[in-house]
Amino acid sequence: MKINGNEIRPGNVIMHQDKLWVAVKVDHVKPGKGGAYAQVELKAIVEGTKLNERFRSAETVERVTLEQRDFQYLYQQGDALVFMNTDTYDQIELDVDFVGDRAAFLQDGMMVTVEMYEEKPLGIQLPAQVTLEVTETEPVVKGQTAANSFKPAILENGVKTMVPPFVSTGQKIVVDTSEVTYIRRAD
Repeated sequence: MKINGNEIRPGNVIMHQDKLWVAVKVDHVKPGKGGAYAQVELKAIVEGTKLNERFRSAETVERVTLEQRDFQYLYQQGDALVFMNTDTYDQIELDVDFVGDRAAFLQDGMMVTVEMYEEKPLGIQLPAQVTLEVTETEPVVKGQTAANSFKPAILENGVKTMVPPFVSTGQKIVVDTSEVTYIRRAD
């Protein structure tokens, strides 16, 4: 879909210089002389490089829509994570580096969303929250206020996070997967 240069918004994925870019920041500039333009900070989806580009309103760019598909996490095989498409039962393997640090939050049977362009995976979205058990944490120190004090804890997947003083070893807590922060105790 073609759009004008001044219609680019943050989060849009565009095809520019034969690469896929995501608009990170957009500033609309109206100089005293000359025509208005959009100053756009772009980030390459595949390479991760950044580019600052000016788009005039008369210019058109190709806006790309990424296809989002639901996959179920099955297991890890060496450096590859195996996912299954729940509609077609096709399996894909994604490199652990592709998922990054958040791979530690993957659990058997977990549903994830994979963003694809022309059958090539470009990104993955994990659930916003997961429930994990605290395997190691310090005991409660008497007289410590619960106002703003946190203590370190290690979760069952090996990830370290900060928890309130009332959380003890063996309890299940809900953790934010993007920020790796404590949200609440699990029910």
